[in-house]
Amino acid sequence: MNRLDGKVALISGAARGIGAETARRMAQAGAKVALGDVLDDRGRAVARELEAAGGQALYAHLDVTSEVDWNRAVAAAVSRFGGLDILVNNAGVFLGKTSEEATLDEWHRLCGINLTGVFLGTKLALPALKESAKASPRGSAIVNLSSTAGLVGSPLAPLYSMTKGGVTLFSKSTALEFARKKYRIRVNSIHPGVIETDMGEETFRTRARYAESNDMDAARQAGLATHPIGRFGTAGDIANGIVFLASDDAAFMTGSSLVMDGGVTAQ
Repeated sequence: MNRLDGKVALISGAARGIGAETARRMAQAGAKVALGDVLDDRGRAVARELEAAGGQALYAHLDVTSEVDWNRAVAAAVSRFGGLDILVNNAGVFLGKTSEEATLDEWHRLCGINLTGVFLGTKLALPALKESAKASPRGSAIVNLSSTAGLVGSPLAPLYSMTKGGVTLFSKSTALEFARKKYRIRVNSIHPGVIETDMGEETFRTRARYAESNDMDAARQAGLATHPIGRFGTAGDIANGIVFLASDDAAFMTGSSLVMDGGVTAQ
């Protein structure tokens, strides 16, 4: 189940958190993995870890707002591994500020990574994905990282919610576009709740700030109360969902939103 034998994947934001864990699980599932990030030392370390475990991996410096970096990362994957079957647009940032608080520079940075990065990744990886799809029984796949904040409004981070909502609808729209053009490229989005990562910690700090408190434990408990399952998610939880969407087991899914949030949006 969820095997990726012989497939080549490119993952943005792969030096830590969900991106790094996705790289590990894809390698374990048989994929050759290209990791992109701006955290070069950490990214190279993850690539070395995968190769030491018997996988095939490479690291490429990737600022997702840069066309040059995207072109280099795609070219590196194709040159080293012979093609590209899977794109995971994982890189993202959180901004826990309201529209009154945020500066224009903060807004531009948020949009640059969360929106422009997904657009550029999709656009610039598209030729390689199309080429690989021609020879693949089930075609190629794109998985975009959205959020529960891309499905329902966020009381903590309305601007972050705005960008992730854009990712959600971009995923559906490109799924329909590529189907219409017969590219044989599936596009789906995944929507985590609060995950035990650096970004998850940022949400706790935002809660504490809004409560005018430095009590991070209280902020964690307030966040936990919104998750009926009784815990926060792990990077592995989400990585498993990404591997599924990238695999041929999800061959009949395109334009779908896979919600992995511990019940947050069921309420």
